[in-house]
Amino acid sequence: MSAMSLNTDPIDAGAPAPLLRLFGWGMLGVVAAFLIENVLVVWFQFEGARAILSGGGLVSAAIYVVCVAAAFGFVLFGPARSLRRDAAWISAFNAYLVRSLFWAVLLVGLVDAAISLLRAENSLALFFDEETVRALGLSHFIAPNIHGPLVAAGFIIGLFTRTLGFTWLALLIVGAELLIVLSRFVFSYEQALMSDLVRYWYAALFLFASAYTLLDEGHVRVDVLYAGFSTRRKGAVNAIGAILLGMTSCWVILDIGLAGKTSIINSPVASFEVSQSGSTGMYVKYQMAAFLAIFAVTMLIQFVSQLFEAVADRRDEPGRREVAPITH
Repeated sequence: MSAMSLNTDPIDAGAPAPLLRLFGWGMLGVVAAFLIENVLVVWFQFEGARAILSGGGLVSAAIYVVCVAAAFGFVLFGPARSLRRDAAWISAFNAYLVRSLFWAVLLVGLVDAAISLLRAENSLALFFDEETVRALGLSHFIAPNIHGPLVAAGFIIGLFTRTLGFTWLALLIVGAELLIVLSRFVFSYEQALMSDLVRYWYAALFLFASAYTLLDEGHVRVDVLYAGFSTRRKGAVNAIGAILLGMTSCWVILDIGLAGKTSIINSPVASFEVSQSGSTGMYVKYQMAAFLAIFAVTMLIQFVSQLFEAVADRRDEPGRREVAPITH
């Protein structure tokens, strides 16, 4: 019996690549530690790992050690796994993360828009007592007590669904825009929350779908030579691009956006910042700032997966994932 006749999953075929897998999984470990450290620094007043040079930041430094050690242990205790298998696992986790986030912004958008409408029309008192009405006008109450459980619900729903959902989100954006047109030009009625909802959902659609588009090779390439390359050469180009262009760009966003309590992402999130429309608008501006970090994290995760796939292509390993060409 020849080797080709064995009932082997082609995604498990391929020689081990321990050093590359250590780099890729180590990168994911560092990302996880970086995000945990950011939460501890911004919300719990811990010192960052950089403070270890002055005798502080031991907890943050320990988090990096644990996360990277866990990533390395995952690689070392499974040395026979192929690059394509690792890439498939990473992409599957990223898909779960993205579809859960889509469900989260759907739920938050609908509920926050409803509260904003009642608040703008001074109708909250019809359904709630005076203390609750006052609380529903404060972003510091709405964010943890309403948005938080809805986001958690999104991640639970993501466990039981397999569709990414961005096509439905795009349809909802069109519906929200149509509602604005009808209410403005037919009924001469408009509230700030309507535009806020469209911006909120569109930002989520654009930033969250980027990682899936990368997986599906849907991003626009400035293609001068690439189309004529062989599969092996395309793999080499994709591997270099994933590291030098993709991962570095994501780290720049994370390092600048999460560079302390007053950074461009941490500051609005920590203060639960709202738009200038005030009580007549939605209280989701702080989440839109967080979308930038989510974009960078999901793209970085997908670039690690792409790196593994690209090197497997370079090595001409079986099981290459074929993507149907986009037709117009």
